[in-house]
Amino acid sequence: MIYRCLWWVGVMVLMGVSALDAADLPAAKNGTAASVDTIKGKDGASIILIPAGAFLMGSNEGLPNERPEHTVTLNAYYIDQFEVTAGYYQKFIESSKRDLPPTWDDEAAQTLSDRPAVGMSWTDAAAYCKWAGRRLPTEAEWEKAARGTDGRRYPWGHMQPFVDIANYNRGLWVSEAITLVPVNSGLEGMSVRHGLKEGGKSSYGLFHMAGNAAEWVADWYDREYYQKSPDKNPTGRATGEKRVIRGGSWADLPTALRVTARFSAEPDFEDRTIGFRCAMDSGE
Repeated sequence: MIYRCLWWVGVMVLMGVSALDAADLPAAKNGTAASVDTIKGKDGASIILIPAGAFLMGSNEGLPNERPEHTVTLNAYYIDQFEVTAGYYQKFIESSKRDLPPTWDDEAAQTLSDRPAVGMSWTDAAAYCKWAGRRLPTEAEWEKAARGTDGRRYPWGHMQPFVDIANYNRGLWVSEAITLVPVNSGLEGMSVRHGLKEGGKSSYGLFHMAGNAAEWVADWYDREYYQKSPDKNPTGRATGEKRVIRGGSWADLPTALRVTARFSAEPDFEDRTIGFRCAMDSGE
């Protein structure tokens, strides 16, 4: 089943705000971290250090696959500040001689190279990260990078999404220029008045962890995994039929943009709503 069919299930659930947890993050305001430790990846991408420590994962007020809310401790790691762009992905295709995603537009990749790359399978996303000297983030790494350590509901905080904070609920695909927004910029309007003028960044400084492109992560999907997952560095079940998708996309309803929302699809599934970002161990 295409994961977007699950949107309508999620919207029927009355969502609450998670209780705040003790933070091990520097004090942050308006969705921006007090300091950001950034390096450059092999492909030129900006990569942010997420410090070791605990965070609150899941939600007792979400869908069944988000329960129970539990504390997870992760080692330090790096994760891309932005979704992998069409420009970077085009270089990967040319270098690796890999097949193009079926919806790929070479002209758009060149003229709109700052938009997120979308339409690739999980296998191709994982191959890109390996080519770039990195890997896909685990589901837990993705959620900590999006949520921080204060139990927030969205990357920018608890405030409901608006169309000028996140790129979502666009309806049908039109074109890269109209449907997607640059990975390194935000949207104008109310987000500026609320101090969220850079795409509703997460507390660690990551852009578009909600909306724009949904994102493949490394884990095999198991809707009951949280009931048995380890409390340190979980990596998902050993095998499975579907891979996890996080973050919600330009086509999704607000409920899919919550940092705890979990979706899935077969690894060979390709769709214009799905992109990815990479991660890597910190060595600390």
